[in-house]
Amino acid sequence: MKKWFQNIGPATLITAAFIGPGTVTLCSMAGVNFGYNLLWAMLLSVIATMILQEMAARLGVITQKGLSEVLRQEIKNPFFKILSIFLIIFAIVLGNAAYEAGNISGGVLGLLAVLPVQNLKLGELSINYLSIILGILAFLILISGNYKILERSLIVMVLLMSLSFLITAIITKPDLPAVLKGLFVPSFPEKSLLTIIGLIGTTVVPYNLFLHASLVKEKWNDASDLPLARKDTLYAVLVGGLVSISIIISASASNVESVKNVMDLAEGLVPLYGSIAKYFLALGLFAAGITSAITAPLAAAYVVKGMLGWKEGLGSKKFKAVWIFILLLGVLFSSMGFKPIEIIRVAQIANGILLPVITGFLLWIMNKKDVLGQYSNNLIQNLLGFIILGIVIFLGFKSVWKVLENF
Repeated sequence: MKKWFQNIGPATLITAAFIGPGTVTLCSMAGVNFGYNLLWAMLLSVIATMILQEMAARLGVITQKGLSEVLRQEIKNPFFKILSIFLIIFAIVLGNAAYEAGNISGGVLGLLAVLPVQNLKLGELSINYLSIILGILAFLILISGNYKILERSLIVMVLLMSLSFLITAIITKPDLPAVLKGLFVPSFPEKSLLTIIGLIGTTVVPYNLFLHASLVKEKWNDASDLPLARKDTLYAVLVGGLVSISIIISASASNVESVKNVMDLAEGLVPLYGSIAKYFLALGLFAAGITSAITAPLAAAYVVKGMLGWKEGLGSKKFKAVWIFILLLGVLFSSMGFKPIEIIRVAQIANGILLPVITGFLLWIMNKKDVLGQYSNNLIQNLLGFIILGIVIFLGFKSVWKVLENF
């Protein structure tokens, strides 16, 4: 058991990143509106995530560089290099700053379900001090500059989150044949397309590809470690998928007609399964919020570091300045009750454009023999990668179109 724990790590942070309050809410909505029918979309998302994150991990272990560092090194044309640096930094920093508010607000929502507290009044301002407390907690974990502390903190919280949502799903006593049918028989209920796009888009996350390639080299530094990195990726993404599937199953059993967030779902489960379901969901949402609140600023800092060619890592002042900026914006928006809808819409456009671009860049790099040698992509890896690229191009187009329609 001790050896198993020693060999898990970087990919757990990827799970912590993609299972945030947004994912929890979207999975809740999928379950409430479509029952078990969209479980296949989550399974597809998990498989796509495994394939792309394995490539990112392989790149990090073999080259001992992050994806952004390799892109900066390999894009030779000065115009395209500057354009790529600007596009990636703009999209990642803007997107993560906007979503950080949602991560912290989600964690606060979980706490409010069991700790009903009043906002602080400062003249005309109403401040939610729980957002500040969560921000301080995230800050203390990040400021250590110690990868092991960061990794172990997130492993504990991801396990807590996973158990919370899994127990909630078990409490609802799901219909196992119906669950299996939902997982392996694709169906497209009426008005489900945008939810399907959302489930895939919230799981296959652009900044996780940068984060993973940067983190694996903190733990492993030799090609012989590649099997460990692959196992780590497989287990962690499977856990993330299990969490998402558990939330959909839990939501399918609720008696609410509509859901805007996971605590609406919790209230719907109370009459059927007692208040214990509410507490498990609240605990899971808190863990999802705080883990994503830690990984989003960290990912942004790694991207900026790699794209601008900084040599210093976790403990450097420049690196810390980036994640502190992202964290402060998140705390500010969350504590003052701002709903940065317009910023999030712009961030969605940025991510809708960025995911196909980054997936394309990743596939290009993974086929460069001068970068990866014998560890470059084989035919099957390329085939799977290009199928995913086609899917994310479609998703990117649809998400950008949807956001522009709402402006």
